[in-house]
Amino acid sequence: MSTCNGSPTPQAPEKKSLGLAGSIARIFINSPLAPLSLVVLLAAGILGLVSTPRASNPQISVPMVDIFVPYPGHSPGEVARMVADPLQQLMSELPGVRHVYSVSNQGEAMVTVRFEVGEHMAPALVAVYNKLAANMDRIPVGAGKPLVRAKGINSVPFMTFTLWSESVGPGTLDEIAQSVLKRLKEVPDTGESFIVHGATDALNIDVQPSRLAAYDLPPQAVAEVVRSANQESQSGSAEGNNQHLAILSGGFLRSPRQVENLVVGVFHGAPVYLSQVASVHYGPIAPHSLVTYSTGAAHRGEPIHNAPAVTIALAKTAGSNAVSVAEALIARIHSLEGSVIPENVHVSITRDDGKTANDKVNSLLFKLLVATAAVSALIFLTLGWRAAAVVVITIPLILLITVFAAWLLGITINRVSLFGLIFSIGILVDDSIVIVENVYRRWLQENNTSTETLIDAVREVGNPTILATFTVIAALLPMGFVGGMMGPYMAPIPVLGSVAMLSSLLIAFALAPWLIVRFKPNLRVLEKMHHREARQAAWLRKFFAQTLIPLVRRKLYGRLFLAGIVVAFFGSLALFVVEWVPFTMLPHDNSDEFDVVVNMPAGTALADTANATYAIEERLRGMRDVVALQSYVGTPEPYDFNGMVRHYYLRNQPWQAMIHVQLVDSGDRSASSSTLAKEARRRIEAVAQSWGARLQVVQTPPGPPVLAPVVAEVYGPSAAVRDAVAKHLTTVFEHSRNLTDVNNTLMAPHDLLAFRVDATRAGMAGISNATVNDTLALVMGGYELGDFHPYGQTLAVPIFLQAPLYLRSNVQNLANLPIPSPHYGVVPLYSLGNFQRVPAEAPIYQQDLRPVQYVMADTQGRLDAPLYGMLEVQSALRHYLAPTGKALGIDWISQPSGDRAAIKWGGHGR
Repeated sequence: MSTCNGSPTPQAPEKKSLGLAGSIARIFINSPLAPLSLVVLLAAGILGLVSTPRASNPQISVPMVDIFVPYPGHSPGEVARMVADPLQQLMSELPGVRHVYSVSNQGEAMVTVRFEVGEHMAPALVAVYNKLAANMDRIPVGAGKPLVRAKGINSVPFMTFTLWSESVGPGTLDEIAQSVLKRLKEVPDTGESFIVHGATDALNIDVQPSRLAAYDLPPQAVAEVVRSANQESQSGSAEGNNQHLAILSGGFLRSPRQVENLVVGVFHGAPVYLSQVASVHYGPIAPHSLVTYSTGAAHRGEPIHNAPAVTIALAKTAGSNAVSVAEALIARIHSLEGSVIPENVHVSITRDDGKTANDKVNSLLFKLLVATAAVSALIFLTLGWRAAAVVVITIPLILLITVFAAWLLGITINRVSLFGLIFSIGILVDDSIVIVENVYRRWLQENNTSTETLIDAVREVGNPTILATFTVIAALLPMGFVGGMMGPYMAPIPVLGSVAMLSSLLIAFALAPWLIVRFKPNLRVLEKMHHREARQAAWLRKFFAQTLIPLVRRKLYGRLFLAGIVVAFFGSLALFVVEWVPFTMLPHDNSDEFDVVVNMPAGTALADTANATYAIEERLRGMRDVVALQSYVGTPEPYDFNGMVRHYYLRNQPWQAMIHVQLVDSGDRSASSSTLAKEARRRIEAVAQSWGARLQVVQTPPGPPVLAPVVAEVYGPSAAVRDAVAKHLTTVFEHSRNLTDVNNTLMAPHDLLAFRVDATRAGMAGISNATVNDTLALVMGGYELGDFHPYGQTLAVPIFLQAPLYLRSNVQNLANLPIPSPHYGVVPLYSLGNFQRVPAEAPIYQQDLRPVQYVMADTQGRLDAPLYGMLEVQSALRHYLAPTGKALGIDWISQPSGDRAAIKWGGHGR
């Protein structure tokens, strides 16, 4: 271009595009937005740190719905065919269902619907109810109404208090616990709650069959009189003298003497009082379960051994902070001591997930600060205090922003989310350091520390920094797409890691340049840094020249070097194969507790189970780091998330027990809980074998809970094939050096007592099977007749009618039990049939509509990753032929197809 007189016009210098990075830097470099943003982001981060709920582990939503359907008098096969199968088919049609399980027992079916991880409980529960309501015609005649119970993460007790005493009985403890629970429920954000107790108090009416027979009275007559005499109702009203008065009639039974004086019949013109045919007493019922408290070797004070106890379990509401709720509950229960809780009743905190979460989070936050300080110190040594100051400000700011994002996203502060932040620290600092280093380089290169040079330096490395940041995010994101419970469990790492990376990128472009200007070095300082870097670069150049140039110039050296890399790569992989370097998915958490699950042979009496449990407990009490133990016999302990998935809350058979072992705080002991669990297993194995018990020492799982660390699902064309394979597999598991605590779902053979009615005799007497069933249930089953309201007591207790224990222990004592007859008044039980011992039928397990047996085990030894044990078992099964005559199929991903005998691996190893 030229002017009119032909002289050239000077060209304006071409203006470089600043790009995204340079534009952001120009906006914030001298703007008040920068300090304002710093303050706002800092405040938001602190708000997130204070407000975000703390938890030990990620709060995974895994809705599980149990459906119980009674089908009295039917065998497991009939229950499975008539009840469980139709229900499984219906539930499998629901959207969002992952698995459907069922257990068919004698007279009852339980179907468990497990929804996909991440599904919400309320819609899942509504879907189950709607499906049941629309298909009640699929429930067979004679089956009871389905009972639906939902379990989810918000159902799990996070806090338990055990009330125990050496001078107060279990019934009184239960009454105190009811009053305490009522007051604890007043604390905001407490959720579902329940009490686990042993024998409770009741008004016991022990009928004597021989006395009933002497007065020609059936048990039904006694029951009806008690029920009728224990009623009060409003019978209208009356008006007079300008008053309206409600009329009450009847009344409640208030004392055992009132019950004894009830007239239950007339014999030869004289009244028959209840005291003439039964004994009445107020006190503990015959125990169906036992709960006790004991202290261990680490307890300071007088040792306690098997003191009666009850445990109060409380969950928290969704989204609430476990730490603050736990502190409020502890303060409330301490305020009740000496008033609601008598002085001779002691309170022990036997689970405090709030404290556990707080301790773990504080420990990880401290490690986060240490990691930040280490990175800052490294920057200080290499780039000086000014660059270190930028890092010291930006890293905590990025972490606080990430915690604020976690609060907005509903992610708790837990060990997994904090691991993601600790893992990311080394990467988070990169963006700001790249900016700092390039700004320093350009300032030194142009021999001035102008703002324009700084902005151009940011522009220069902006696009590579963006690309590097999104590359890291792309590497993290696949972890968020892992299936099963492991995906949501580990999801905080990719989610918060990505948030942290994006935050570090924005802060590097917006706030780091502003901070660099505020901590601007002069040119003399930059020259000193340059000279120091030049000396380091010269040394590195000399080192690489001596090592790399020969590899490039001499082909033999280069090929040997490449071959060495290949050999080293495959050699490192071989370390896992030859088991020189063991691997595992996740390390065990060093918790302050573990559980011992005791399984006696099916059919074992409660007393024998209790004796075996206490013998095992005695061995555990001697461990140095054990503070206390709670034993639950015939009743489940308050379940945790692991117990919810394993259905520990259904362990209410007399041959089942659990021992909850409390340890010294992890900070006050040298051994980890995993080491102590292994020691406990060694101590109690011999005792358990002497009692014929199978044990499982259950630790807090390192990842999401599963049925067991190693699970083999056994499929086959028939029950006989499945049982035979499961028995063989159990033997193989027991001989595996990497597996322990082997268990299965096979039921030990045991007998039932069945009263077989002679149809002819019963028909001649006009007695139906239903009448015989009702009469036996009255005297043998602890029949509840209603509530008893004793004087001076706020809580009602049940009224139980049954034969005394010494008579029920031998059914021959019931020979003269009078059965009501429309023809003869009453007839003795022995005239209608006889008791026979019959083998109990094994329950039928199904998973996703397929019959199955389970063989389970935990891991042990140096190679304690589940995969080692699974591969060892698989190797032992190479030449095994199933009862079908064919090799046993082994599947890792999906259920075996067809009717072939096969196993599918489950648990942590899959």
